[in-house]
Amino acid sequence: MQTSHTAAVDLYWIPLGADGHCVRFNGWVFEAMQATRQHRRRCDLYHAALVVELDGEDYTIEVAPSPDADEASRGVVATGAVGSRYAGWLRLFRYEVRCWRGGSIPDLGAAVGGPRRLTSDPRVARRLIDLVRTVPTPVWGRDELKAGEMWNSNSMIAWLLCTAGLSTEHRRPPPHGRAPGWHAGLEVARRGRTPAGDSRRSSEAERRGWSRRLEFVQFLRNPGRG
Repeated sequence: MQTSHTAAVDLYWIPLGADGHCVRFNGWVFEAMQATRQHRRRCDLYHAALVVELDGEDYTIEVAPSPDADEASRGVVATGAVGSRYAGWLRLFRYEVRCWRGGSIPDLGAAVGGPRRLTSDPRVARRLIDLVRTVPTPVWGRDELKAGEMWNSNSMIAWLLCTAGLSTEHRRPPPHGRAPGWHAGLEVARRGRTPAGDSRRSSEAERRGWSRRLEFVQFLRNPGRG
């Protein structure tokens, strides 16, 4: 199969609630509460989205609400619950991960600063598209993965970029902006980068630890056999 030698991965920072007053207001309230609790100035909130060009096709990658059952038409590759795992069976409390070939993002035109080119390497672009199907899908708005921050659309994008090997060091929102959930995605991605040797050593150490605990318990139960 002949493939293109040109590619592009562009990151967009879209103001939270750019296409809806309700989301914008809820975000404003959330950020006001967080700023008060952390004793800092209130920031503008953003959510991240990706547009990937590969082999002459454009792919839009984002997390969005699930409006209906026709998921294939939107390039849905995964779904997750919003707020509570028990409520996830209701579409109202479900989000979807999209990797939509030829798709669109309604509020993309509101992105501040326009597209930010991350790479033009076709291999990285293809790897990123392949990885979308493997993204974690914990409950949106909660910290199920113990990453120190709630999981949301920013978490998914950060996880993708880090796992695909793209630098995230300078991929920050516009000035005076904040992207809640971004660091959760980076943290979970870094956990998955543990070298195989380190994982084996960790597992062996854990097995030895449990073996010593078992021997100690057996000694307590039968001290005369020591």
